[in-house]
Amino acid sequence: MAAAANISLQFSSSLVHGETKLSASSTLLMGAPLASRSPCPPYDLKMARPLVIQSKRLSGLEESIRIRRERELQTSTTSKRRPALRRGKVSQRLPVPDHIPNPPYVASKLLPEIAKEHQIHDMEGLVRMRAACELAARVVDFAGTLVRPSVTTNEIDKAVHQMIIDAGAYPSPLGYGGFPKSVCTSVNECMCHGIPDSRQLQDGDIINIDVTVYLNGYHGDTSKTFLCGEVNNAMKKLVKVTEECMYKGIDVCKDGAVFRKIGKKISEHAEKFGFGVVDRFVGHGIGTIFHSEPLIFHHSNDKGGCMVEGQTFTIEPILTLGTTDCITWEDNWTTLTADGSPAAQFEHTILITKTGAEILTKY
Repeated sequence: MAAAANISLQFSSSLVHGETKLSASSTLLMGAPLASRSPCPPYDLKMARPLVIQSKRLSGLEESIRIRRERELQTSTTSKRRPALRRGKVSQRLPVPDHIPNPPYVASKLLPEIAKEHQIHDMEGLVRMRAACELAARVVDFAGTLVRPSVTTNEIDKAVHQMIIDAGAYPSPLGYGGFPKSVCTSVNECMCHGIPDSRQLQDGDIINIDVTVYLNGYHGDTSKTFLCGEVNNAMKKLVKVTEECMYKGIDVCKDGAVFRKIGKKISEHAEKFGFGVVDRFVGHGIGTIFHSEPLIFHHSNDKGGCMVEGQTFTIEPILTLGTTDCITWEDNWTTLTADGSPAAQFEHTILITKTGAEILTKY
């Protein structure tokens, strides 16, 4: 589940999902302060200067790729038939059995602040973290088997909810800042944080399913974008390249690597195909706390700080066929591309090791 950031890094005092804002005065949500060390000087949000993004002029080849992609989308019969996304009916929140422990934020409707501490785990913590991430991976793959025309996103939410509580876990999004469902389902032009509702999936849709589980005091977070029926080639390419971008970002991760390498690799790969990389939503540290530092920018940036062995965080780029500008519905969660163009997202939770990164949300 993505967090979001203003490009100037001048954060407000709360995190609003969908139109998310991050706090520089973050506080821990549970337990004692997490262990923290860094081989590089810490990245101080209070002292940070506004982030300046240098954009290069598209080459003739990149521009021709972008124009060809737009033409492919315009001439596709599937895309012509697809109406703009509309809000459906949101059913009541599903119950969680009393014996399943809730994350601390469930007791409050307020959106938790982003914890400043990087989450670095001991051996026992890693055992629990791996278990939570493996469950999340199994759940998202199961959810993908449900994707087909006529199925509602509400039905997917119900099935996901049941699988999570059957495993003795809590669906992390449920009650997070008032989020009413157990999973995020983002269809077509929805960038992220879509609320499951009564809308039926249509032939030619794409849908991102974002699953986070809270098991034995640890969160595991992952998402995938699935194809529904016969999807046009332009959208298939978007989904394929978005997944590739995620892995490009993961490939540069290891102890001592600088965080900005992630955004550099993702942007370079996306630009080859003329896709936009959304800069508003970011990856985040995860563990006993759902959202913490470090914030992971997926676009080219000048973010300071280095990765540390034993640290866990998410990488979850969002790519678009058109603009990366967004609008948010009145529910304060559902965030769509401003021009209605499709968007895709993939996400893994990773563990930093001495020589690379271990993907935890695989099994």
